Amino acid sequence: MEFIKEEIEDMSDPEPSRIKHENTEEQIDQIGVRHKPNQVKKHCDFKTQTKAKKPHTCSQCGKSFQDKRNLNRHMRVHTGEKPYTCTQCEKSFTNTTGLKIHLLIHCGEKPFNCNQCGKDFNSASNLKTHQKVHLDKRPYVCSLCGKTFLWLNSLKLHQKTHNEMKDHVCFDCGKSFTTSGDLKRHQRIHTGEKPYKCSSCDKSFAQSGNLKKHERVHTEEKSYHCTQCEKSFKHLSSLRFHMKKCCK
Repeated sequence: MEFIKEEIEDMSDPEPSRIKHENTEEQIDQIGVRHKPNQVKKHCDFKTQTKAKKPHTCSQCGKSFQDKRNLNRHMRVHTGEKPYTCTQCEKSFTNTTGLKIHLLIHCGEKPFNCNQCGKDFNSASNLKTHQKVHLDKRPYVCSLCGKTFLWLNSLKLHQKTHNEMKDHVCFDCGKSFTTSGDLKRHQRIHTGEKPYKCSSCDKSFAQSGNLKKHERVHTEEKSYHCTQCEKSFKHLSSLRFHMKKCCK
């Protein structure tokens, strides 16, 4: 009888719930393994469908957008609509971002600084464009004369000089220009428009370059530095004159 009693005691488990608990965890793991791949697949399918869904399509060029507001902004590229106007010079823009960047010109704020030469810019894009000057790389080469350029647009404009293409014509005097920008600047001679106003005085200018030159009268800024000596000048023409006379 003692032998039977010992055998019964050996068969009993001091933690009867342990076996059930372990089996339950194992079953849960197995269920998880069976269902997890399907859940991941469904999740990935959902993400793919969300990315691909662009129900708003441009009737002009076929480009699609997720949001109708983005389509409306895009349509301004085709219509030429510029609803955001600068109160200082009446220049207009297709979006608020363009207007905000432009307004920095009038307030004189230039928060973006070049760490190579210390020059300041009113937008990150202008700083990025300027920094190419320091890279000393001109990847765009003219196939006709070998001249190199930092930007593709500069190469395209240059190539027009070879074929003498001047497809932008002034209707007032018949003069032709290579770019629409050159034509627009020229037309101010006929209209008398001077959109660039000095923030320090009442003087206005037809070109932004002339305004920048004038503003140095107020700021005493000397942006042009001689590489041979420590002299600085307000105007590029003054630096060139100095280089010819004093630093041969």
